[in-house]
Amino acid sequence: MKLIDFEAHVFTPDYVNRMQRRKKLPRLELVDGPEGKWNRLWLTEEIWSSRAKTMAPLLDIDHLRLPEMDAAGVRIQVLTLAGPGCELFEPAEGTEAARTSNDELAGIIRKHPDRFVGMAALAPQEPEKAADELERCVRDLDFRGVKINSHIQGEYLDEEKYWVILERAEKLDVPIYIHPRLPSPDMLKPYAKYGYGLAGPGLGFAAETQLHAYRLIYSGVFDRYPNLKIILGHMGEGLPFWIFRMDHPWSALSDGKVSLAKKPSDYAKANFLITTSGMFFTPAILCGYMAMGADSIIFASDYPFEKSAHAATFMESVPICDKDKEKICCTNAQRLLKID
Repeated sequence: MKLIDFEAHVFTPDYVNRMQRRKKLPRLELVDGPEGKWNRLWLTEEIWSSRAKTMAPLLDIDHLRLPEMDAAGVRIQVLTLAGPGCELFEPAEGTEAARTSNDELAGIIRKHPDRFVGMAALAPQEPEKAADELERCVRDLDFRGVKINSHIQGEYLDEEKYWVILERAEKLDVPIYIHPRLPSPDMLKPYAKYGYGLAGPGLGFAAETQLHAYRLIYSGVFDRYPNLKIILGHMGEGLPFWIFRMDHPWSALSDGKVSLAKKPSDYAKANFLITTSGMFFTPAILCGYMAMGADSIIFASDYPFEKSAHAATFMESVPICDKDKEKICCTNAQRLLKID
């Protein structure tokens, strides 16, 4: 069965150099260890994440990434700039860093046009410029969508100043992948005691990104842009599990703060797709499959933070029919990203 991996991250050389030169957060710090130097990624003054094992595969396309793809049976990877993204920089620097990294990513794809497609990095801090950069990436670089790393310094895409980005994505008919990052500054304190493990993949990532999804639904943005498509990784960051509760208090949402044309779950099912990235757990995929259907699920690994072979083997084991597996592994991504 053909595999299109919808979430695979890269670093570009310029972006790494930028992160290593930075004195302010976020920054990459070279640290001495028993096996040589390795990179520590500082996200806040208290929370950091190791890049000791992932820096090489984030950068090495020919000798590490492509052989792993071949071994796992992955035909195409959808490439995105690895976090931390340009959302964390000052506006002018973020806009410049996004444009430079997008150009570098396009260069990687041109060397292997049958193996990779790209999704743009943006700096939403400057919404109009971000929308223009998205259009440039789609029209000039042949990118197929955009990845935004959740909140923009504590703000979310439901704020109307960012709707120009959503409007442009709908006009260009490309999806927005909302990728996790640490919870916003207003929410981070209860997580910080236990570091990256709790604030990141353990819970904070999913809680942060699910909140972002709910805010988009409750804002009415999908009534304004009904064809806008949002992608959530990690089997929807919990969204499929909460669909019943999303509608359960509907009658209580008549306090004037929420005004929608449809039920919240209608938007979850119509405007969101979810991927298998980093969530190789049969009960989770069956929940997503039953709640949202095979047409709304897309295969992804979260490479190199997860192994391509692990993701592929998991999909083989999932107890669903071959027709729906083909949709999840290949044809849904082909349709959404217009891959021949």
